[in-house]
Amino acid sequence: YASVESLYNPSIRNSPVAVVGDEEKRHGIVLAKNYIAKSYGVKTGDTVWEARQKCKENLICVPARFELYLYISKIVKNIYREYSDRVESFGIDEAWIDISHLASNDMEAVKIADNIRSRVIAEVGLTISVGVSFNKVFAKLGSDMKKPMGLTKIDKTNHLDVLKRLRIEEMIMIGNRVAREANQY
Repeated sequence: YASVESLYNPSIRNSPVAVVGDEEKRHGIVLAKNYIAKSYGVKTGDTVWEARQKCKENLICVPARFELYLYISKIVKNIYREYSDRVESFGIDEAWIDISHLASNDMEAVKIADNIRSRVIAEVGLTISVGVSFNKVFAKLGSDMKKPMGLTKIDKTNHLDVLKRLRIEEMIMIGNRVAREANQY
C-alpha cells in the first residue's frame, strides 16, 4: 500500500510513510509502512500514535485507499496471468504463480521470475520481491528474504540450510504467540 501511495505521490517517496486506518473511527492503526518507516521500528498493527513515537522524523500518515490498491493489484496480476493461468492470490499484494509448465529447470524459472519482476517495475512502477521454489511455502519465504526488490531461489538442495538460518518468526504463518513459545526452548 505504501509503495502505491509513493507511486502516486512522488513527493513522499523518500520519507517515512505509513498507510493508516481511520483514527476518528478508532481504527487508527498502521496497515502498511514503507522501508524507511520500518527502519525506525514502525510495524504493521502499531497504533498511529505508537508509530509517530518511533519515527521521530515526521512520519507521513496517509489514509488507506483500498479501491486504488485493488486496481493496481489487478494490473499486476494480469501481468502474471500472461505467464500462467495458475495464479493464486495471497492477499491484495501477493500471489503464487505456477510456471512449472514454462521452466524445465531452476535456471529457466529464475529467468522467467526475473522477467516478471522487471515487467512489473517497467509497466506499473512498483518493485516486487520474488521467491522461486518447488512449493508455495518456500516461494513465499524466498520472496520475504530480499525486499523490496529481490529474487531468491530456494530449491531442494538448499531449503534445509535456509530453514536453519531463520528465526522462527520469519516463517510464514507464525504469529507472535507461537514465536514467543518456541523461543523459550
